[in-house]
Amino acid sequence: MVERSEEILDSPVGWVGKHVRTYVESGGEQGHRYAGYDSLLLTTRGRKTGKLRRTALYYGRDGDRYVLVASNGGSAHHPLWYLNLLEEPEVEVQVGKEVFRARARPATEQEKPRLWNMMARIFPRYDLYQGKAGREIPVVIVEGMEEE
Repeated sequence: MVERSEEILDSPVGWVGKHVRTYVESGGEQGHRYAGYDSLLLTTRGRKTGKLRRTALYYGRDGDRYVLVASNGGSAHHPLWYLNLLEEPEVEVQVGKEVFRARARPATEQEKPRLWNMMARIFPRYDLYQGKAGREIPVVIVEGMEEE
């Protein structure tokens, strides 16, 4: 998905962009733990521009899968990273020092309740965000892909 010669655009949100830069510049030595929570970097391909976009997100683990919440801070709109992965589910993930290709998808109706509860235990604000969003906040499952 990511050609090393391609430019990656980091989140334009000030504090998120700074977090991403610290994470990347330290090779994952700094930034994995952020504000008391584990975070990863997710790179998606922009569905309109085709450009690579990178953001930092809190995550949980479900076996060997990573679980993300597309909360957008409780906004009425889905985050752009979520809309991008719906269009192109192949993503790049960095967890600490490890960088790998992965496939991302929304949790099914059957999977979501358990995963939502798990994520709300990790980061309780997700329940508050759901209360104010006025939309169903998606849960995303990210699974590593075998290297070719």
